[in-house]
Amino acid sequence: MLEVYGQDLIPFITPETLKCTEKADFSACVHKVRRMSGFAFVMLRTGRYVFQAVHSTETCAAPLDCVHEGCYVTIKGIVKEDERANYGVEITLTDISVLVSPEHEYPLHVSNKKIGCPIETNLDYRSVALRNPMERAVFKIAEGVCGAFREFMIEHNFTEIHSPKIVSVGAEGGANIFKLKYFGSDAFLAQSPQFYKQTCVAFFDRVFEIAPVYRAEKHNSTRHLNEYIGLDFEMAYIRDMSDVMNMETAMLRHVMKYLTKHYSHELDMLNAILPDVGEIPALTFFETLDILGKSHMQSDLDPADEVAVCEYVKAKYGSDFVFITKFPSAKRPFYAMDSKEDPKLAESFDLLFRGLEITTGGQRIHEYGEQLKKIKKYGINPKDLASYLDIHKYGMPPHGGLGIGLERLVMKILGLSNIRQASLFPRDISHLNP
Repeated sequence: MLEVYGQDLIPFITPETLKCTEKADFSACVHKVRRMSGFAFVMLRTGRYVFQAVHSTETCAAPLDCVHEGCYVTIKGIVKEDERANYGVEITLTDISVLVSPEHEYPLHVSNKKIGCPIETNLDYRSVALRNPMERAVFKIAEGVCGAFREFMIEHNFTEIHSPKIVSVGAEGGANIFKLKYFGSDAFLAQSPQFYKQTCVAFFDRVFEIAPVYRAEKHNSTRHLNEYIGLDFEMAYIRDMSDVMNMETAMLRHVMKYLTKHYSHELDMLNAILPDVGEIPALTFFETLDILGKSHMQSDLDPADEVAVCEYVKAKYGSDFVFITKFPSAKRPFYAMDSKEDPKLAESFDLLFRGLEITTGGQRIHEYGEQLKKIKKYGINPKDLASYLDIHKYGMPPHGGLGIGLERLVMKILGLSNIRQASLFPRDISHLNP
């Protein structure tokens, strides 16, 4: 007999859909059971929500003896509105059956509002910790950031690409690159999609990617990961790097509006205060050093500098963001264009958000001779970058772009103290499991 699939889909229960029906019939995980005199509250955790149900022997013949925290169940019940319940809706159970019962009790307090354990314990039991609604909500916000980023990029005629993560040469070079063997040859994990973004600009004009980035940095700080998710875009026919900065500003406005519209549930749960993305101020690197009272011999901003300049900008301009531009050329990648006004400076910028760098971007070199000259200046053998130089050799439009660290952005949106809290399964110098 021929069977036809795709006609009958299991619905995902939301507060809105529950309020529109008189009878509930769905599966969930038992988040908590509060036994009272003659009845019990059964909190039911779905993939996004925690619904309140009431069990009593008067309305439900199925016993509650074998139902406890962590059981996966199917329930049936009568839906009624109740302002005291989560989302203003409560279910009077008429049936409950256990699908799966766990072998062991949770090692963490999953049903508490906050999981309340040290971060190392959280990471050791990550698959349990993420069952806590507040822990889980962080990654719904990350989903929202990615969804908004993708929506904005497509609306502005960017093409989504998927570049290789096993590469023959690193975009940034240096020691912070993971090496591996590839069928007897040396290969690396991609530090950035930079080369591929630039290549694709030649035929798509505008491209973006949401994908992992790998950095073999031996940092053990609250702001570094060795694998993170990069939000990257590259665009052709720019006049200068301000076009890239304007595009990022518009994108961030869209992200915040999108989160407000689609993720208010998680934002409220996490007490998140979204930034007002107005006109973002910009300071040159050396203006920033002057504000901080630092020597011009300094070639980059350290974490304390980033905090201090953001505090200054917040107080003076009321902005949670600030662009820092015109970094010393020698400290920027070989593909960064040098300033025509002062070749010692690069047409490169960082975006700081609430005391942390979340973006690096700028204008790239598009002329073959200029790129070849700078590669040699950096002491790199042009033969090692032959395929990269080919895109310049056969013609490139003026272009620029940027990369954003998703976890850093989410961390600062939510006011988290450690970037590992914004990574589902963090990869850092100490964590390769789970």
